[in-house]
Amino acid sequence: MDLSTRYLGLTLRSPLVASASPLNRSLDTIRRLEDCGAGAVVLPSIFEEQITHEQEVMDALMTTGIDSFGEALSYFPSQSSYAFDIERHLDLIERASSAVDIPVIASLNGVTDHGWIEHARAVERAGAGAIELNIYFIPTDLALSGAEVETRYLDVLRAVKGSVSIPVAVKIGPYFSAPGHMALRLAEAGADGLVLFNRFYEPDIDVARLTLVPSLELSRPDEMRLPLLWIAILAGRVKASLAATSGVETADDVVKYLLAGADVVMTTSALLRHGVGHMRTLVTELGQWLAARGLESADAVRGRMSHGAMANPEAFERANYIRVLQSYRNR
Repeated sequence: MDLSTRYLGLTLRSPLVASASPLNRSLDTIRRLEDCGAGAVVLPSIFEEQITHEQEVMDALMTTGIDSFGEALSYFPSQSSYAFDIERHLDLIERASSAVDIPVIASLNGVTDHGWIEHARAVERAGAGAIELNIYFIPTDLALSGAEVETRYLDVLRAVKGSVSIPVAVKIGPYFSAPGHMALRLAEAGADGLVLFNRFYEPDIDVARLTLVPSLELSRPDEMRLPLLWIAILAGRVKASLAATSGVETADDVVKYLLAGADVVMTTSALLRHGVGHMRTLVTELGQWLAARGLESADAVRGRMSHGAMANPEAFERANYIRVLQSYRNR
């Protein structure tokens, strides 16, 4: 069974990719994921704020005078929950890229133009096979227009593409007024791939303590509907690879994304729930699904049910919504 696929111009042994997660911060795990059939591994994100914080702490310690009192050190920012060792991370990229035959993709989450460029160059030097830009931006400034938000994404992409030679993917959320048009603009600006979709942080409220509760839930299979829709709409219509993420729990979920037109299917939550070995289950059962239907490759199903391949593409549009509502009225 040929499960190989092309993503970001790279040849992958399978369309299953372990997306950015704390699981992927050790070389042993990356090796296990390769053994289980993963086509690529995305490392945990490098957050510019964490690196800046680390440097500020070091600068403060180094500039403390000899007449300073020890108890004054308690005023320095705490590193316990926010520290990030960039050198250790770059060392992981270097060791992993040498130890495994699958692409090791670095994930960047920057704030400033300088931060995006500097860290993009650093991970490329360390041996990353590609970069995933995790542009996590929530426009809380109500004066920002939709056009200004889109421009920020495009500026980040152009800045990074102009500073590295390895492929660059952009991980975006679904909250653009015209996601399809934004996808086209990103592809035209040089994005080698689009990862659909980012799951933004959504705080809860503790009604007893009247405080915000930081939380990030693992994705569930029902969350795949939105990325499934947009991948089906974009497949074959943008000059960029398409990566699906969110809701992948079983091989059937993988098949759905491939049928919609995804080049690769990413998973994190399922691996956190079931362990790294679940990657082997997904890869094996994908092969079995194809073999049971006499299909010899993943390419044989890719895009079969995309918007452009459907005889009645209105199934993705308003007409189908009306049809569904009518079916409930008739019950």
